[in-house]
Amino acid sequence: MVRAVVRSATLSDFQSLLLRHVTDIDVKKHLKSITSKSLTYRDAGVDIDAGDSLVENIKPYAKRTLRPGVMAGIGGFGALFRLPRGYKEPVLVSGTDGVGTKLKLAFELKRHDTVGIDLVAMSVNDILTLGAEPLFFLDYYACGKLDVRSATQVVKGIAAGCEQAGCALIGGETAEMPGMYPTGEYDLAGFAVGVVEKSKIINGKSIKPGDVILGLASNGAHSNGYSLIRKIITTQRINLSSKLGGKPLKDLILAPTRIYVKPVLALAKKVQLKGLAHITGGGLVENIPRVLSAGLSARIDRSAWPMPPLFGWLQQQGNVADSEMHRVFNCGIGMIIVVNAGDAAKAQAMLTRAGERVWQIGEVVRRKRGSPQTVVV
Repeated sequence: MVRAVVRSATLSDFQSLLLRHVTDIDVKKHLKSITSKSLTYRDAGVDIDAGDSLVENIKPYAKRTLRPGVMAGIGGFGALFRLPRGYKEPVLVSGTDGVGTKLKLAFELKRHDTVGIDLVAMSVNDILTLGAEPLFFLDYYACGKLDVRSATQVVKGIAAGCEQAGCALIGGETAEMPGMYPTGEYDLAGFAVGVVEKSKIINGKSIKPGDVILGLASNGAHSNGYSLIRKIITTQRINLSSKLGGKPLKDLILAPTRIYVKPVLALAKKVQLKGLAHITGGGLVENIPRVLSAGLSARIDRSAWPMPPLFGWLQQQGNVADSEMHRVFNCGIGMIIVVNAGDAAKAQAMLTRAGERVWQIGEVVRRKRGSPQTVVV
């Protein structure tokens, strides 16, 4: 009955059995040291005290994001939020995203204070396209070894992004996982939840030929196309401390994603917004069709807005074709809004007063058979 013997044997029984067949005294000492040491989580690479320190560091930043509706936030097993009053048929809208390989440049440059804004922006801008007001945000921070200082900077940026979007940083998770990530590196994921009145959901169904497409300026590459950006930097051996247009190249490349929530929600109260598209991965040519019906196409006039210097520099350094630029980068347009032609001037004026740079960049037309849904001319 071998199984019965193994099942009832003690650790000392196995040691005695092994030592009867082992004559090397060093091995005996090693076995003794293994069994006599009391291991801790810190020995395994997880520092609980560091995690607790991070929570204390970020509480003041999270507190600044509180808004009506928050019932319980950071520190509990779950966060509580009460839906705002005044909605007849409230519909919850959720979104999740990350920052992508832009983080690799943040690690290299040791700049951790803005990627948190990127994290928030990617999700809140997404749910904004449906007309949703962001209510709260949660983050997930994963690393191999927790560096409290850099993690604090990241979460400080997340809180800043939440303030810009008007949503509460209501909770999050810090996962220290030894061996999963190289020293000094981490990954981020964000989750946003918002609300919209059912009758006011923006879904693109009312878009028709003749409608005008407004383009809102981006802050730069935002959080997309960074694998190509890094390839260009590596291939051309770019010095990120050099300047472009009088500004440090590293500042231009790491400029945080613009958050459009407040000016667009204010505009929606005065003007019918027929469609919104967040220009992320896929650029103009792949994101605008997401709000168009199959029989419509967007005709974009490339000369309608100034190409920011960063994109011209990337195209020149990487010898990137126009078509590739339009399907990888936002090319200076971070969000598009489709409105009736008669509302275009009013919408443009309101957004400009709110601090946005905005241009009429195109129009909606009937789609020709076999033609793409976005044509940049």
